[in-house]
Amino acid sequence: METILVVDDDARMLQSVKDLLDSYGYTCQIADCGERALEILSHETIDLLILDLNMPEVDGYQVLKTIRNHKPCPDIIVVSGEASFDGATQVLRQGVHDYLRKPYLPEDLIRAIERITNKRRMEHKVRNMQQQLTSSEQQHRFIVNNSPDIIYMLDDKGCFSFINERIHTLLGYEPEELIGCSFSQMIHADDQVKAEFAFKERRTGARASHCIEFRLLHKNNDQDCRYFESQSITIELSSMGVYGENENQPQKDFIGTYGVVRDVSERKRAEELVNFQLYHDLLTKLPNRALFRDRLKQAIAYSKRHSSQLAVMYLDMDRFKIINDSLGHLAGDLLLQSVAVKLRSCLRDSDTLARVGGDEFNLLLPNVNSDKDATIIATKILREIEKPMVLEGVEVFISFSIGIAIYPKDGETIDSLIKHADTAMYHVKDNGKKNFEFYHASMKTKHTRHLSLENGLRKALEQDELRIDYQPQVNIESGNITGVEALIRWQHPEDGLIMPSEFIPLTEETGLITDMGRWLLDSACETISHWVEQGLPDITLAVNVSARELMQSDFSDHIISTLKKHNLPGKALELEITENVLMRDMDQTVKKLKKLAQHGISIAVDDFGTGYSSLSYLQTLPLNTLKIDRSFIGDIEHSKDSHTIIYAIVAMAKGLGLNLIAEGVESDEQLKFLKRIGCPTVQGYLTGHPRPADEVWDSFSKAVI
Repeated sequence: METILVVDDDARMLQSVKDLLDSYGYTCQIADCGERALEILSHETIDLLILDLNMPEVDGYQVLKTIRNHKPCPDIIVVSGEASFDGATQVLRQGVHDYLRKPYLPEDLIRAIERITNKRRMEHKVRNMQQQLTSSEQQHRFIVNNSPDIIYMLDDKGCFSFINERIHTLLGYEPEELIGCSFSQMIHADDQVKAEFAFKERRTGARASHCIEFRLLHKNNDQDCRYFESQSITIELSSMGVYGENENQPQKDFIGTYGVVRDVSERKRAEELVNFQLYHDLLTKLPNRALFRDRLKQAIAYSKRHSSQLAVMYLDMDRFKIINDSLGHLAGDLLLQSVAVKLRSCLRDSDTLARVGGDEFNLLLPNVNSDKDATIIATKILREIEKPMVLEGVEVFISFSIGIAIYPKDGETIDSLIKHADTAMYHVKDNGKKNFEFYHASMKTKHTRHLSLENGLRKALEQDELRIDYQPQVNIESGNITGVEALIRWQHPEDGLIMPSEFIPLTEETGLITDMGRWLLDSACETISHWVEQGLPDITLAVNVSARELMQSDFSDHIISTLKKHNLPGKALELEITENVLMRDMDQTVKKLKKLAQHGISIAVDDFGTGYSSLSYLQTLPLNTLKIDRSFIGDIEHSKDSHTIIYAIVAMAKGLGLNLIAEGVESDEQLKFLKRIGCPTVQGYLTGHPRPADEVWDSFSKAVI
């Protein structure tokens, strides 16, 4: 409630008014003279002053004159016994809000007070609303001007009536210079038609324009193209029509368009980058396999409609692995980038070159008239590629093997064309590399069998198609069998017996050699253990070890655990390893073989004399046996040079205290020569063919020589 100060020199009147106001719940103070009233007003806040004019000393007129500049000035009701019009006019001109003539009814005073207090409350509400509106407008302006989006309004003619300050940071315009100007001056030329409809949108609600993409031009031409490609920015616009009310017309008046423009340049660049990465090789920036297949699909459709031909080439770089391993992967990457540039320089704009593998490329030549057109391009590529390149200061020479398939004679589908070009490329590889060949039907026999064998190998272990034959190793002097070499065979369900020379390389390529080697070791040890249980004297089992097996971290532990599984001593096993395999990782090889040697397991160098040229490893590794390669034994009857090499190997073995076995002995003359020079053990068709385990067991009781 308001605080009211009642000023009157009549004590009874003063108390009477106070009692009245108290009964109505007002906070009331009293002053019996003008001087006391001014004192109260000087240090207290009074909302309403009820003032008597006629008072001794300081009268009501003097009080009004004194408080005229008082802040805040209270509302004033004057009460007086003076009835003249001039008196009332005089006080009203001094800011008095109401005038009551004495005597007055209490109800008149209360009504006068209520009118003034209601007016004060309304004024207070209005002030609060104005403050709120001002604050809201400031907040709205702050939000609009600091929005990350451009916010604008156009009039009904398409000219800007409002635009926020974001326009300056994005496009370089000051908001003021665009007011009254058409939006069209900022639109990229290619997007004018699309922007015309969006910026002049008249629809509202769900039918209004949403998320329409086009480009706006930047004011200046020297902007960083990282943000404004070609001095433009890609934006996303949403807009709607704005209408005003008109009581005299049934339809609303179109005022203009309101819209929001969002900068999506970074998103568009990210989308373009992702799209590029999906369909391009990031190293060479060439199309990848997916994009190549898509373009080949389109080219096939075009050729089918126009009865034309196209060529697909499969290019594989020769010797890339050697260069990559020798100079490092960084140099290998630089080589691939340089090769991509060279290849592109040989092509037409309509041709598509794609990188589809490490050093493999596919090439699409649309609209070729004959094989001659493809021959010209292939020849051009081979000549360009054979020019030397310098990598890491080293001059390198490369070449390509190229297979070519022609649509439609070599295939009418994407897969058939690529497969046949690939087949032709492998045919080039098999015939000396550095050339090109067109596909023909006779090529597919070898590679189809290659694929068939690879698929069959994956099932051979599971379906028990593998078997082991054992070839005896015989002591020349006594004629006794001292050992057997376990040799794996593949009994194919359709193709019959397949020899190791045909499928072992495949197992090494596919990684199946490790599982196959472990199966062979386990099965052979089981056979030897069975023979021992039947009373066979000491005999050595020889098992070949591949490079992949030797590289396994658990190689030594697995062999030792397999021997324990079948209750065989270490001396019952001899591992045959070629020279080149031994040299793969000498430190790890020495460590693994020494661990095996500690368990009594023997190590033999297989095909000795055909591999590694340095013989220092003979003293480094824990070796027990050298096996003279069959190529030297086969030349005994024809070449004296073979005699010299065999003499040297025998002397070396004796000097190092190593056992010696000659492989591939097939004639009496070879046997007599080896016996004469002191070779203790032989292995070959003369002394025993590889045979199943049960047949070998039957021969142990018979003399071989």
